[in-house]
Amino acid sequence: MSADAVALARRWLGTPYLHQAALKDVGCDCAGLVRGVWAELYGAPFPEVPVYTPDWFEPQGADGLLAILQRHFRAAPVAPLRHGRLVAFRMRSGAIAKHLGFVTTDGPDLRFIHAYSGHGVVESPLSAPWRRRIAAQFYFEKGE
Repeated sequence: MSADAVALARRWLGTPYLHQAALKDVGCDCAGLVRGVWAELYGAPFPEVPVYTPDWFEPQGADGLLAILQRHFRAAPVAPLRHGRLVAFRMRSGAIAKHLGFVTTDGPDLRFIHAYSGHGVVESPLSAPWRRRIAAQFYFEKGE
Protein backbone atom coordinates (compact mmCIF):
# COMPACT_ATOMS: atom_id res chain seq x y z
CA MET A 1 0.00 0.00 0.00
CA SER A 2 2.80 2.44 0.77
CA ALA A 3 3.96 2.64 -2.85
CA ASP A 4 0.37 3.34 -3.89
CA ALA A 5 0.23 6.16 -1.33
CA VAL A 6 3.29 7.81 -2.90
CA ALA A 7 1.79 7.54 -6.39
CA LEU A 8 -1.39 9.19 -5.13
CA ALA A 9 0.54 11.86 -3.19
CA ARG A 10 2.42 12.76 -6.39
CA ARG A 11 -0.93 13.58 -8.01
CA TRP A 12 -1.38 16.26 -5.31
CA LEU A 13 1.83 18.11 -6.29
CA GLY A 14 1.07 21.76 -6.96
CA THR A 15 -2.04 21.84 -4.76
CA PRO A 16 -2.00 25.18 -2.90
CA TYR A 17 -1.56 25.28 0.87
CA LEU A 18 -4.83 25.78 2.75
CA HIS A 19 -5.10 25.14 6.49
CA GLN A 20 -7.45 22.22 7.38
CA ALA A 21 -8.39 21.57 3.74
CA ALA A 22 -8.02 18.24 1.93
CA LEU A 23 -9.02 18.90 -1.68
CA LYS A 24 -6.61 17.98 -4.46
CA ASP A 25 -5.85 20.92 -6.77
CA VAL A 26 -7.90 23.24 -4.50
CA GLY A 27 -6.00 23.30 -1.20
CA CYS A 28 -4.62 21.25 1.68
CA ASP A 29 -2.23 21.33 4.57
CA CYS A 30 0.12 18.47 5.49
CA ALA A 31 -2.61 16.63 7.45
CA GLY A 32 -5.05 17.27 4.60
CA LEU A 33 -2.61 15.68 2.16
CA VAL A 34 -2.54 12.54 4.31
CA ARG A 35 -6.34 12.59 4.68
CA GLY A 36 -6.78 13.03 0.93
CA VAL A 37 -4.43 10.20 0.04
CA TRP A 38 -6.16 7.96 2.62
CA ALA A 39 -9.58 8.74 1.09
CA GLU A 40 -8.35 7.99 -2.43
CA LEU A 41 -6.59 4.79 -1.39
CA TYR A 42 -9.32 3.38 0.85
CA GLY A 43 -12.47 4.97 -0.61
CA ALA A 44 -13.51 6.45 2.73
CA PRO A 45 -12.64 9.53 4.76
CA PHE A 46 -9.86 9.36 7.33
CA PRO A 47 -11.54 8.15 10.54
CA GLU A 48 -10.41 10.92 12.88
CA VAL A 49 -10.27 14.58 11.89
CA PRO A 50 -10.27 16.93 14.87
CA VAL A 51 -10.46 20.68 14.51
CA TYR A 52 -6.89 21.87 14.90
CA THR A 53 -5.00 25.12 14.97
CA PRO A 54 -2.00 25.75 12.70
CA ASP A 55 0.27 25.17 15.72
CA TRP A 56 -1.42 21.82 16.59
CA PHE A 57 -1.93 23.06 20.16
CA GLU A 58 1.79 23.48 20.74
CA PRO A 59 1.32 26.14 23.47
CA GLN A 60 -0.62 23.57 25.50
CA GLY A 61 2.09 20.94 24.96
CA ALA A 62 -0.39 18.39 23.63
CA ASP A 63 1.12 16.04 21.04
CA GLY A 64 -2.28 15.39 19.43
CA LEU A 65 -1.09 14.77 15.88
CA LEU A 66 1.32 12.05 16.97
CA ALA A 67 -1.41 10.44 19.12
CA ILE A 68 -3.77 10.29 16.12
CA LEU A 69 -1.07 8.75 13.92
CA GLN A 70 -0.28 6.14 16.57
CA ARG A 71 -3.96 5.14 16.70
CA HIS A 72 -4.35 4.70 12.93
CA PHE A 73 -0.96 3.59 11.63
CA ARG A 74 1.56 0.94 12.58
CA ALA A 75 4.87 2.43 13.75
CA ALA A 76 7.94 1.77 11.63
CA PRO A 77 11.53 2.04 12.83
CA VAL A 78 12.75 5.64 12.57
CA ALA A 79 15.77 4.36 10.62
CA PRO A 80 16.23 3.52 7.89
CA LEU A 81 13.82 5.79 6.08
CA ARG A 82 11.97 3.96 3.32
CA HIS A 83 9.93 4.82 0.24
CA GLY A 84 6.23 5.03 1.06
CA ARG A 85 6.54 5.70 4.76
CA LEU A 86 4.58 8.44 6.48
CA VAL A 87 6.90 10.62 8.54
CA ALA A 88 5.98 12.99 11.37
CA PHE A 89 8.29 15.91 12.15
CA ARG A 90 8.97 18.13 15.16
CA MET A 91 9.73 21.57 13.77
CA ARG A 92 12.23 22.18 16.57
CA SER A 93 13.89 20.08 19.24
CA GLY A 94 11.61 19.24 22.15
CA ALA A 95 8.49 20.52 20.40
CA ILE A 96 5.38 18.54 19.53
CA ALA A 97 5.09 16.81 16.15
CA LYS A 98 3.13 19.02 13.76
CA HIS A 99 4.25 18.32 10.21
CA LEU A 100 3.79 15.26 7.95
CA GLY A 101 5.18 13.94 4.70
CA PHE A 102 5.54 10.83 2.52
CA VAL A 103 9.06 9.49 1.88
CA THR A 104 9.31 9.08 -1.90
CA THR A 105 12.76 7.56 -2.42
CA ASP A 106 15.22 5.15 -0.83
CA GLY A 107 18.97 5.48 -0.57
CA PRO A 108 21.27 8.45 -0.17
CA ASP A 109 19.13 11.00 -2.06
CA LEU A 110 16.01 10.85 0.10
CA ARG A 111 13.03 12.99 -0.87
CA PHE A 112 9.55 13.54 0.53
CA ILE A 113 6.19 15.02 -0.46
CA HIS A 114 4.54 17.42 1.95
CA ALA A 115 2.22 20.41 2.03
CA TYR A 116 4.16 23.38 3.25
CA SER A 117 2.81 26.81 4.17
CA GLY A 118 3.70 29.30 1.45
CA HIS A 119 4.65 26.53 -1.01
CA GLY A 120 1.71 24.12 -1.31
CA VAL A 121 2.30 20.44 -2.00
CA VAL A 122 5.91 19.95 -3.06
CA GLU A 123 8.51 17.20 -3.27
CA SER A 124 11.60 18.25 -1.36
CA PRO A 125 14.97 16.76 -0.48
CA LEU A 126 14.80 14.99 2.88
CA SER A 127 17.95 16.81 3.91
CA ALA A 128 19.83 16.45 7.18
CA PRO A 129 17.93 19.34 8.82
CA TRP A 130 14.61 17.65 7.98
CA ARG A 131 15.88 14.22 9.08
CA ARG A 132 16.91 15.65 12.48
CA ARG A 133 13.28 16.72 13.01
CA ILE A 134 11.74 13.27 12.50
CA ALA A 135 9.62 12.26 15.49
CA ALA A 136 8.18 9.01 14.09
CA GLN A 137 7.81 6.94 10.93
CA PHE A 138 4.72 4.90 10.06
CA TYR A 139 3.66 2.30 7.52
CA PHE A 140 0.87 3.87 5.45
CA GLU A 141 -1.45 0.92 5.83
CA LYS A 142 -4.95 0.86 7.19
CA GLY A 143 -4.94 -0.58 10.70
CA GLU A 144 -7.18 -3.57 11.31
